[in-house]
Amino acid sequence: MSGRLSIALVGAGRIGSLHASVLARSAGVAELIVVDDDQQRAREIADTVGASVAGTVESALDRADAAVIAAPTDVHADLIRKSIRRGLPTFCEKPLAQDLATTLDVAAEIEGAAVPFQLGFQRRFDAAYAEARRLVETGGLGTLYSITLTAHDHEPPPESYIPGSGGLFRDSSIHDFDILRWMTGDEVAEVGALGAVLGFPMFARYDDIDTTVATIRMTRGTLVALTGSRHNPMSYDIRAELFGSSDTVTVGLGPRTAIRSLEPGASPPTEPGWPGFIERFRDAYAAELDAFVRVATGELGSPCTAHDGVEALRIAEAATRSLQEHRPVSLDEIPAAQEPAVPQEEVPR
Repeated sequence: MSGRLSIALVGAGRIGSLHASVLARSAGVAELIVVDDDQQRAREIADTVGASVAGTVESALDRADAAVIAAPTDVHADLIRKSIRRGLPTFCEKPLAQDLATTLDVAAEIEGAAVPFQLGFQRRFDAAYAEARRLVETGGLGTLYSITLTAHDHEPPPESYIPGSGGLFRDSSIHDFDILRWMTGDEVAEVGALGAVLGFPMFARYDDIDTTVATIRMTRGTLVALTGSRHNPMSYDIRAELFGSSDTVTVGLGPRTAIRSLEPGASPPTEPGWPGFIERFRDAYAAELDAFVRVATGELGSPCTAHDGVEALRIAEAATRSLQEHRPVSLDEIPAAQEPAVPQEEVPR
């Protein structure tokens, strides 16, 4: 595929709106077709960016050269299948599916179809995370001793979102699990997780948590500590600190990091804290979709594959199991591929 593309954008919610504005400005996109169950919302976004609207997902995909899926998680698997079975290069926001079995099945279909596919883990396109990865790859940090990850939402989601979210690890921490693999070029060996409901009782009603601390051991020995929360009253706070034998660096520490130092004479933050993920990672989201246009035209290999989605979810599954069973969980305990079906014995006639 070459030249400018016609792209179907499936989903016109908050992230879909951002994607629409990026794609409409892309030099590689000739036409943007928006489709959403809420046709009024689709029409409003389309009018804002100069796109057209399709009445159904099928009609949008039939008109398109490629697809960008920004719909709710529970329909990701079905939409991915519809797109790749048409041979369309496909981008989908994380995750591939809500559960591990479906994720493994969809990943196998993507890989078998040999259709260009990119999964949406936008932190891979953030400049500071990319520099951290470069320092690890080039040995600038020396031996990587430990990593500290911070993932604190500014405000919790509405209660209606919780039942279908998959829980804190699958919904939120999965971004940290993916960027950990990407920054280090290493795999997770073992996870231990603690969790609690400390601020919002609604999470307990769905057997979920609003606060966590997880420890991770990588296969090369690096030790990782993750803190996650659904509520930080000061701002949306996403950071990483990498401590090595040659250097220590941090991602996410800047004028908008809403942390007050209590040291005498220390300067307070100079700008308002980040209100949410779109504002914090706006540039990364734009770079991510620019990369997908290049993936769709064959100029670039996928920077985030279905396999990456599987591995991030396996870590989330291990963390969830650790929380439930009160023990460290090895990644070897979490399936990495679908078990082959056991043939049923033929019944004599």
